[in-house]
Amino acid sequence: MTRHDSAGATPANPLIARVEGYFAAVDRKDPGATLSFLAPDAVFTIATFDTVYCGRDTEIAGMFERLFARYTRIWHGGFDHVVQPPDRIATRFRVENETAQRQKIIKSNCNFFRCRDGLFDEVFVYMSGDNALR
Repeated sequence: MTRHDSAGATPANPLIARVEGYFAAVDRKDPGATLSFLAPDAVFTIATFDTVYCGRDTEIAGMFERLFARYTRIWHGGFDHVVQPPDRIATRFRVENETAQRQKIIKSNCNFFRCRDGLFDEVFVYMSGDNALR
C-alpha cells in the first residue's frame, strides 16, 4: 500500500490518474465522460446515507443527471490518495458545490474505488453534510 498526495502534480500512478480524471469529468458536468470511467455493471454506494445505485447506464446515470442539474458549479480537489495495487484506491478530498442562488457548499469526502479491466466497478462514498448524490 502506498500513499500519495497529488497536490498539483501530474499523477504517475494509473489508479490516481483514473480517479483524478473521473473527478475532472464530474467537475465539467460531462455525463458521457463521467460514466466512461465506470463498468456497465458498476455499484455506487453512498455509505453515509445507506444508498446504493446499480448499473452505470441506469441508476448511476440518473444520480449524476440529478447532481449536475442541482449545482451550477462542482469542484473536487486537495486529493490525498492511498493506493493498494493492483486495483484499489482510497481518496480523501475537498468538494465545493455552488447552487443557482450562489450558495457555496463545502464538504470533506472519502471515496473507495475498485477497478476491473480499467473501469471502476465499485465505488463507496463517505461524505460530510447532506447527500449531494440523492
